[in-house]
Amino acid sequence: MPRPSVEAERKDQILRATCQVIAEQGYVNLRVSDVAKKAGVSGGTVHYYFDSKRDLVHAAFEYNFARSLERRRWILDSPDDPFSRLRFVIDSYLPVDEETVEAWRVWAALWAEGLREPNLQELNERMYGEWRRLVASIIRDGQDSGQIRAGDPVQFANMLISMIDGMAFQVLLHSQNMTVQRMKATCLAYVDSLSQSPVSSK
Repeated sequence: MPRPSVEAERKDQILRATCQVIAEQGYVNLRVSDVAKKAGVSGGTVHYYFDSKRDLVHAAFEYNFARSLERRRWILDSPDDPFSRLRFVIDSYLPVDEETVEAWRVWAALWAEGLREPNLQELNERMYGEWRRLVASIIRDGQDSGQIRAGDPVQFANMLISMIDGMAFQVLLHSQNMTVQRMKATCLAYVDSLSQSPVSSK
């Protein structure tokens, strides 16, 4: 396999550092100089790849989403049954490790800024639409195999995703009433409720 180009590696390095700075400082307080320092490059190098802070941050949001999907690609390609795959999805989004917490913080920054910036709203729509389709496809597989009850798979996916999102932010905000354990139990209970009810005998 050919070695990735130095430019591709450097760009990845800068975007990775940008996500770290966003997670630590937020979008508003981010400075290109902070990103350069985190990446171990000069400010001029950052500007070589990205014309402005806005371009840099937008690329970082897309990078964060791409990495999120890549870390979960094995779930989507898994030969396990749909219920196991949905449980894997839940486990993978629990904010229990440094990488996942960082990704959630970057998402939070995107949503906060998206309230004021139409371009970020479009970016969120595209990325979230892709994630919604992927979760819905797992649910649809379960319906096709007779394991998951009938209903709109997109609606089921929206309900699960909204649970994960809402409770994850409660955990990140250190809510005393929403622990990681409670978040996991609630999401798993919802997935279990999707089970195809056995047909009663007459």
